[in-house]
Amino acid sequence: KLAMEFPSEDIFLMTASPVIKAITNFRQVSKMLEEFDVEEQPSSLLEKRYSNIKVIQSGVKQLKSDEHKIFTEDGREYMYEKLCLCAGAKPKLIFEGNPYVLGIRDTDSAQAFQKNLAQAARIVVVGNGGIALELVYEIEGCEVIWAIKDKAIGNTFFDAGAAEFLIPKLTAEKRETPIECKRTKYTMEGRENKERPIPASDQVGSALGPDWHEGLHLKGTKEFSHKVHIETVCEVKKIHLQQEFIQLQLTSLSFPKEEKNVERDEVLWPVYVELTNGKIYGCDFIVSATGVVPNVKPFLDGNNFAVGEDGGLKVDKQMHTSLPDIYAAGDICTASWEPSPVWHQMRLWTQARQMGWYAAKCMAADALGESIDLDFSFELFAHVTKFFNYKVVVLGKYNAQGLGLDHELMLRCTKGQEYVKVVMQNGRMMGAVLIGETDLEETFENLILNQMDLSAYGEDLLNPDIDIEDYFD
Repeated sequence: KLAMEFPSEDIFLMTASPVIKAITNFRQVSKMLEEFDVEEQPSSLLEKRYSNIKVIQSGVKQLKSDEHKIFTEDGREYMYEKLCLCAGAKPKLIFEGNPYVLGIRDTDSAQAFQKNLAQAARIVVVGNGGIALELVYEIEGCEVIWAIKDKAIGNTFFDAGAAEFLIPKLTAEKRETPIECKRTKYTMEGRENKERPIPASDQVGSALGPDWHEGLHLKGTKEFSHKVHIETVCEVKKIHLQQEFIQLQLTSLSFPKEEKNVERDEVLWPVYVELTNGKIYGCDFIVSATGVVPNVKPFLDGNNFAVGEDGGLKVDKQMHTSLPDIYAAGDICTASWEPSPVWHQMRLWTQARQMGWYAAKCMAADALGESIDLDFSFELFAHVTKFFNYKVVVLGKYNAQGLGLDHELMLRCTKGQEYVKVVMQNGRMMGAVLIGETDLEETFENLILNQMDLSAYGEDLLNPDIDIEDYFD
């Protein structure tokens, strides 16, 4: 975007990775919803496309904002007129520095996971967001103990009702053949590790795209398809290595066949997970899919950034940080303007793309002395993804975020086919969750945006015999 706006200016892209993430197969699903693939490409492609872009492959060591200078790991320094920080976020590991704990956040860690899984008979997955959800669904031939802190799965994206709708898919035998992965992986020559790969938690890779698990061979050692046991309302209390487990004379549980009949495990495992509900399970390794923390560390030292409660760099309506000429976009930043009543920040690829595009527009406007309005993509939270092979659309305050008790829910569910939930407040639609091919996303998007009073329609709003689109064309 910047390269197009300022063809005669030099634009430096600093990245610790030899590849860049490119958005491909972009499709505008509706006014607010967009679908795309995220593909890794060699950075030379970007330089070929835009003659004024130079990619500098090195990590950032230090930022001296008062001098308008960036110092890179390879010992160089660069002056900037305007700077945008898009360093993303790092996996929030349950335990740092434990070789049996893998954080999944980027393509490198997904590869390490794949190699480990090939030798695994049982793993423990901790976390309840999108990555944990997809992971548990895709894994075959390996026992999975899934520990979640909530009462129901997928709490980040939907409620207990939607979770119940999806759960039968977890135990069903695997179905459709996986689609071929569109993402190719470029690694540095000589970087392939032959031994068990351990991704360091402080290594920053680029975040995974929405279809990250496709094309990865997620299969363990066993010959069965799905075996998932969910432990709800618990967190990891402690991790014991095998030796410690034996010394402490602890007892672990075997994989539960029926809920009532829990037996002692006779197998010795490399590592043991003790949960806050008192249960201990042995496994080959643990996957920490417990969200991310903004990657602000390289930039804070010596710079007086305003930082949000979630650890991100605070940005205003123009994506400006609290320091002159420095902008931020994507997972590293915290939106600190008064948001629209039906938008909230979530560290997702869709928002990172929107913020990056808008930040470039803001930088351009600022350089030209023009003013700019907040982009319309921040009017309504809208995200489309796939879980358990169902299309999933979440709109607005889909989980009644911040609405307190002053709201009501309306539901429509056809087992194995679709799940529709709308969040209503004072007769107005505030949010929705659509699972399956409902074809309601555009209508609901408009109803949330225009805040029309729908009290008169009552329950008919979700009546499958009434074509609701005809009402609101």
